[in-house]
Amino acid sequence: MKMRKARTRALAHPLLRPSSLRVWAIAALFLGLTTSGCNLTNSNSDSSSAADAPEVVATSTILADLTEQIGESEIQLTSILEPGADPHVYEPVPADTVALERADLILYNGYNLEPGLIRLTNSAGVEAKKVAVGEVAPSLEVEGQSTPDPHVWGDVQNVILMVNAIRDALIEVSESDRPTFEQNAAELVAELERLDAWIAQQIATIPPDNRRLVTTHDAFQYYARAYSLNVIGTLIGISTEEQPSAQTVQRLVESVRATGVPTIFAETTINPALIQTVAEEAEVDLSPQQLYSDSIGAPGGDGDSYVKMMVSNTRAIVEALGGTYTPFE
Repeated sequence: MKMRKARTRALAHPLLRPSSLRVWAIAALFLGLTTSGCNLTNSNSDSSSAADAPEVVATSTILADLTEQIGESEIQLTSILEPGADPHVYEPVPADTVALERADLILYNGYNLEPGLIRLTNSAGVEAKKVAVGEVAPSLEVEGQSTPDPHVWGDVQNVILMVNAIRDALIEVSESDRPTFEQNAAELVAELERLDAWIAQQIATIPPDNRRLVTTHDAFQYYARAYSLNVIGTLIGISTEEQPSAQTVQRLVESVRATGVPTIFAETTINPALIQTVAEEAEVDLSPQQLYSDSIGAPGGDGDSYVKMMVSNTRAIVEALGGTYTPFE
């Protein structure tokens, strides 16, 4: 299947690493997030078939990847975000409105993962069928948060539910393609079942005292619950819109020291400078492999699909925390 990348708008607010390791100074600078957006459209080699194919819009790269695997060339797929973009802080551009208004089906995560896009999706002029795919999964309530944790894809069993929801939504807008959608979804579910079992086996190789996770933002609760890890702490909560206070940073440093966590992790969608400082202050390692949290990776990379990103994350965690990694097959 061919993919065409449309024009890209990128906004960058780089966080510069300070010469001092003072936690209080650097905490005030933690707005260094990079956001970018683009449209990815599947091209159908048969122009007449392409004209008849339903227009489907996905609001995140994870949803777009799953939808592409199920729909293949039977749909015209647009992904609002490009790999590496942060859905929490993404601000829609005019091209997004055009894509949403012409869509036959809009697939979004829900649980307020992508607030700007959800507002746009619910605006006047957007008449497509809308499915909150992530909300088919049971949610985790997070203390101190007004909305459920949206990072449901951390548990592969949740993604199996999401695949089935995408399949059913595609059938509703293109009943004639039901056999294709059902077969592709079944094959994907079989792969996800193997992935789920493999992750559990990999995490089980980590020494019990090392099964502790520290990341930049609170995106791995579902993963930790599903695969028997303990989230010791994060710099920010479930949304990257938040800014950590100096007290939060210092508390995390103290927690890392107290629990003996050997390695902590940065994430691909968030500038690593602050978590690097936490690692230095706590005198622990920062994993050289950043974790994929809210987005799949760039095409051709080790995390350019949902399955690959989960494999990459699991490998990084297992190797950093003293487990024994074996490849996913």
